[in-house]
Amino acid sequence: MSLQTELLDDLKTAMKAKDEVTRDTLRMLKSELGKAELDKGAALSADEELAILMRGVKTRKESASAYDDGERPELAARERAEILVIEKYLPTALTEEEARASITQLVAELGLTEKKQMGALMKAIMAKHRGTIDGKMASKIASSLLG
Repeated sequence: MSLQTELLDDLKTAMKAKDEVTRDTLRMLKSELGKAELDKGAALSADEELAILMRGVKTRKESASAYDDGERPELAARERAEILVIEKYLPTALTEEEARASITQLVAELGLTEKKQMGALMKAIMAKHRGTIDGKMASKIASSLLG
């Protein structure tokens, strides 16, 4: 089943259940995917769909943090609820221990030893673990291994 079909089915279910957060989040996702598809002029690949979902999670995390800083806990809670909805459609994220083990293995495979090789390592990490690893966490682990 394609992502857009799955979103549509889940949207119908959320509407029947009167689940406002899920309904609104899925509508937003469908809109973003549709706009990207229209801009491209062709169907989106799985990687492109994944990138849109990941961007949605990232922006909502930033918004939740901003709402926390602005002492608006109700809005921050809504953003976090939307993140939980989106994460249902993302691959399972690696834990920090799993990420560290994988990055350590990549460093050994590529024979990297210096901090200036960080770019090559990050490129390899993101290619291997697209959608399953947080970029900030990967960068922190990579710099600790190369530093």
